[in-house]
Amino acid sequence: MDQTMKGGKSSGATRKADPKLAVKKTAAKGKAAKDPNKPKRPASAFFVFMEEFRKQFKVENPENKSVAAVGKAGGAKWKSMSDAEKAPYAAKADKRKKEYEKDMASYNKKLAAGGNDDDDADSDKSKSEVNDEADEEDSDDEEDDD
Repeated sequence: MDQTMKGGKSSGATRKADPKLAVKKTAAKGKAAKDPNKPKRPASAFFVFMEEFRKQFKVENPENKSVAAVGKAGGAKWKSMSDAEKAPYAAKADKRKKEYEKDMASYNKKLAAGGNDDDDADSDKSKSEVNDEADEEDSDDEEDDD
């Protein structure tokens, strides 16, 4: 059967997407742009475990470059671990979660105060300091004219 009837590639040429025609997913769904200052969510106990496991796995299997193999091995080991063995990772995850909650509280306070951009606040302050210095220089110049 002919490939063109099944929607196969025509004439063997590969098609590349035109970047000009690409639609941004966040704009298409009506989501707001992500704030780069917003704190990142903390890792769960499993991901805290995986951070350590990846390093160990890489040392034991330096020839393995497969991300999937690392994930499968880590998942299998996590499932075989007892709750007592998982406890240190859960404690680290809880610690990170508390830090995240503190960071989010301060972030939300900044948003409520309307100061969501630290850069703007710093630049406004520096502008006023520059203007104050310029005013002092102007007043010194006027005194010299007398």
